[in-house]
Amino acid sequence: MFSSHSELETALLLCNKCKLCKDKNHGPTSFNGTSDSPLAIVGEGPGGVEDEYGVPLVGPSGQLLDKALASVGITRDKIYTSNTIKCRPLGNRTPTIEEGQFCANHWLDEELRFVQPKVIIALGSVALKYLYGPEKRITKDRGQWFTTKYDIPAIATYHPAYLLRLTGKELVKAKWEVYYDLKAAVEKCQELAPGYDFKSSVPPDLLKLYASRRIDRLGKSIRK
Repeated sequence: MFSSHSELETALLLCNKCKLCKDKNHGPTSFNGTSDSPLAIVGEGPGGVEDEYGVPLVGPSGQLLDKALASVGITRDKIYTSNTIKCRPLGNRTPTIEEGQFCANHWLDEELRFVQPKVIIALGSVALKYLYGPEKRITKDRGQWFTTKYDIPAIATYHPAYLLRLTGKELVKAKWEVYYDLKAAVEKCQELAPGYDFKSSVPPDLLKLYASRRIDRLGKSIRK
């Protein structure tokens, strides 16, 4: 048990508890945004850009997420964003259910104990399977409310990386589905935490914000 959120992050960034430590990555990634938010987004795991910057959803997927959030009046500095898996798997493969369980049991559970959000958005299959159940499917359970083991209501939607692979009518349809899922999450938050301001006048530049962390991570040897 950790006494503070910052103490948790310090320990997280030094983690070497699982086999992903043996993959060629720059070490664990942590989280971004504010721990005071009633809304938490839980993604899957870091991609190449996130591995360099040490925080979730700042690469192409994160930039698409920012646009989707803006459509429902949210900027990233006003919410809490984390991942189920903290280290980038070799070859950027999808993390296994077992990897998700192991990592999230150690870190995500502790994060959410500190943050205590009113609502969670599960981005993608890995987050859905951890927060809801290993048998769940994002194509079937997207857009449906469920209660997590933390007794916090959650809704799942497509990961932006999935949207980046779509084209044409499929892309348009999926974007609208994500919009309505995010809108539902905001409305639920407004019921449970009335008056919270989800939008800053100037959206944060996350790549600039974490540029010094990137320099520090790239200055160290990639883990073997």
